[in-house]
Amino acid sequence: MREIITLSTTRREELVDITEHVTAVVRRSNVSDGVASVYAQGATAAMMIQENWDESVQSDVVNLLRKLIPRGVWLHDRQDGNGDSHLKAGLVGPSETIPVIDGKLGLSRWQNIFFCEFDGPRQERRVICTVIAD
Repeated sequence: MREIITLSTTRREELVDITEHVTAVVRRSNVSDGVASVYAQGATAAMMIQENWDESVQSDVVNLLRKLIPRGVWLHDRQDGNGDSHLKAGLVGPSETIPVIDGKLGLSRWQNIFFCEFDGPRQERRVICTVIAD
């Protein structure tokens, strides 16, 4: 089963929690055991599994990537000024795979699924969610 999760972002760089969206897709799939794959469409976006309890972790991720990959110093910036966004997305990666166990996401208590925006804000971003049974 495959569904597209559509969302909008409000900042240039942010992590958006999409766990509830993915949970709903898994529920609709009726898959008891298998995997759920989430894939961020777009060369300046990524997916990450991260702590859900303390929002400072998400801010820390964005701040770390800003320090590691600053704006305005990359060759691609000559084209459209977002060279750092491409590098951040490539470093984090476009997808995550989560086990489905007894019809539920196999995340730990402290994990959620985050869409990583590195070139926002955007009116529409798309995440492909695929659920495959064992």
